[in-house]
Amino acid sequence: MDYPKYVKMLKAMADSNRLQIIDLLSCGSLCACDILTHFEFTQPTLSHHMKVLQSAGIVSAKKDGKWQRYSLEPHFIRDFQTNAGDLLTGSQHCICQSQTNLSCDECQPTEDIEAK
Repeated sequence: MDYPKYVKMLKAMADSNRLQIIDLLSCGSLCACDILTHFEFTQPTLSHHMKVLQSAGIVSAKKDGKWQRYSLEPHFIRDFQTNAGDLLTGSQHCICQSQTNLSCDECQPTEDIEAK
């Protein structure tokens, strides 16, 4: 897992407005004016949020007349789900798989008493 990249993604998502924008875009691409109808902030504020989401690789933009049309990056959905799964389970990609030389006696697995 690319931890710095995942942290950047999570930080970008750690704002309720940006999380709502992601939710809106999960239904398909939208122009900035359509996104703005869901919020009580200005176009410059939306522009700031979109720059944060673009910088994190979550959203892409295409010029559509005088407006930008935004959509979720296809790899974002896949990467986010994969990384969350890897982080929350003991998968083969888990950092714990690299811990083979544990030296603390208290950390070593003990024998199962019922197995005796």
